[in-house]
Amino acid sequence: MIKAFFALSALLLALPARALAMHISEGILPPGWALLWFALALPFVALGVRQIKVQKKVDPSYLPLLGVFGAAVFVFSCFPIPVPVAGSTAHPAGTGLSAILLGPFASCVIAFISLLLQALFLAHGGLTTLGGNTLSMGVLGSFGGFFAFYLGRSLRLSLFWCGFLAGVAADLLTYFGTSLVMALALHGDQSMFSVLGQIFLAFMPTQIPLCLLEGAVTGGILVYIRRVRPDILRRLKVIREVEA
Repeated sequence: MIKAFFALSALLLALPARALAMHISEGILPPGWALLWFALALPFVALGVRQIKVQKKVDPSYLPLLGVFGAAVFVFSCFPIPVPVAGSTAHPAGTGLSAILLGPFASCVIAFISLLLQALFLAHGGLTTLGGNTLSMGVLGSFGGFFAFYLGRSLRLSLFWCGFLAGVAADLLTYFGTSLVMALALHGDQSMFSVLGQIFLAFMPTQIPLCLLEGAVTGGILVYIRRVRPDILRRLKVIREVEA
């Protein structure tokens, strides 16, 4: 997985592009808030590492799949889309798909590594804001996408629409989390809820179409995997034997 991430980092570094701020940038969060978000995010990452260690013993193919979908999250979250109102950029999350296939805790690990490499090599986000970014994209994005998928399953929606819900939820909750992290730290004398609403709404002109696109891509990938390699989805307990 690490080799795949570094290969993608090198490729992206080799491509000339105008620098655009992504995630919560370095130095935005005061030290106390930065430490708090690390404290909240790291237990999820630690549980994810434990889950990965257990799962790779049970299923030897789990680790290669972790690398593939980890690379996908890295690439998804590296696509900058300018948000003029916010003075920043938006991007897909990809954690809905990784949470469905690998589990939400493992998806937190993938998000953490992706964000760390982007902070180190692409100047996206930062090391001091890594905890806040991991909480937003890794924890809220992964668990939001995971529960949205199984909500769709409980409603007996098709696999595509379950994946669609997961992609939309992961994307929107990532940006809600980003907005919350920033609003709590930076609202000053203003109402925190007012600042939260302002930041979150600033992302919506680009994020609404982007979350719909991410939902369609997530659902489409799941349908494609079921068509060409249903054994992968059965092994990961995404679908039952009778659905293949």
